[in-house]
Amino acid sequence: MDLTYSPEDDAFRAEVRAFLDARLPEDVRAKVLLGKRLGKDDFMRWQKILHARGWGAGRWPQRFGGAGWTVVQDHIFEEERAEAGAPPQIAFGLRMVAPVLMTFGSVRQQEYFLPKIIAGEHFWCQGFSEPGSGSDLASLRTEAVSKADHYVVSGQKTWNTAGQHADWIFCLVRTRSEGRPQEGISFLLIDMKTPGIEVRPITLLDGEREINEVWFDEVQVPVENLVGEENKGWTYAKFLLTHERTNNAGIGMCKRGLHTLKEIATDQLVNGRPLIEDVRFRDRIAEVELELMALEINNLRVLSAAAIEERPIGPEASMLKIKGSQIIQQLAELRMHALGHDALPYLYEALEPDWVADPLLAEHYPAYAPPVSGQYFNLRKTTIYAGSTEIQKNIISKLVLGL
Repeated sequence: MDLTYSPEDDAFRAEVRAFLDARLPEDVRAKVLLGKRLGKDDFMRWQKILHARGWGAGRWPQRFGGAGWTVVQDHIFEEERAEAGAPPQIAFGLRMVAPVLMTFGSVRQQEYFLPKIIAGEHFWCQGFSEPGSGSDLASLRTEAVSKADHYVVSGQKTWNTAGQHADWIFCLVRTRSEGRPQEGISFLLIDMKTPGIEVRPITLLDGEREINEVWFDEVQVPVENLVGEENKGWTYAKFLLTHERTNNAGIGMCKRGLHTLKEIATDQLVNGRPLIEDVRFRDRIAEVELELMALEINNLRVLSAAAIEERPIGPEASMLKIKGSQIIQQLAELRMHALGHDALPYLYEALEPDWVADPLLAEHYPAYAPPVSGQYFNLRKTTIYAGSTEIQKNIISKLVLGL
């Protein structure tokens, strides 16, 4: 592929920058750039602003209300968004369940759900993992029993992100116990307001409660909320996961993280000299920057090939996921290293936008410091979610290398 940006691409980048300068709310920008806590309203307000501009879903086909961007345009937008301090769009609806609905969903499902996703009216979450079914997802036990015009769902999901905010959940459920485990799984869309659903928060190492357990106690789900065919949910889940793993590459976020790392290393003094002048530390920055450049090229290559050949993204998404998650963790580790003792204090309330440090702590809280230790612990999960690194290596061995 040609990695030289065309004049049209450069013009698009200028258009994106102008839009971000004019329409990104300053309070949201400040939260993102300072690592403050974002709420549901921040994400949904930004989604509505993008939708009003016609950019609510850049890569969606225009027939579904999307902008129909090319791979390069989407890459440019994500790069500029991250650099400007705009929040990411919530992927559960836009980049995970939406492609499944476009490919396998009924016309009724497409006409009802897709406009609400792109307009920021529906907030979605994911119901895949269970206490005994993480990497071995096919062993899931949440059951959906068919009862005429509805299913009765009972069971438990865990490691559910943002379920406390969600309007809907897309869920893998067992509809048949005979045969191979993968052949008895179905894909359901469930309204989170349905009686019988309970969301229980899980407190993480950083004190945040973004993760939940979701319990289903004889929850009635209309049969029209089944996506595709019964017992074909494993096929749809694999299709969804290729989109999730490609998104996990996080090029824009990594570039912003690298920029922040360099700022920290320039400001932090070690023996009276900026840390950036330390040869060993500068080498570590250069190494992760080179890896990020290679990931960016491969990400564009994989996405462009899939678009040109008009095919779904294949197992190569696993390579992007592995390297992307590793780089995210490396950047978090280097930021911790660069801040030294200033990275150690962690206060839950410091992530609120109106928090002011006590004078005794203020010198340990430069603008970028409060969230760093929490981010470090939180980002240890990147090599686990969307399929652990070990699972991704198995996929590559079988489907790419043919071993």
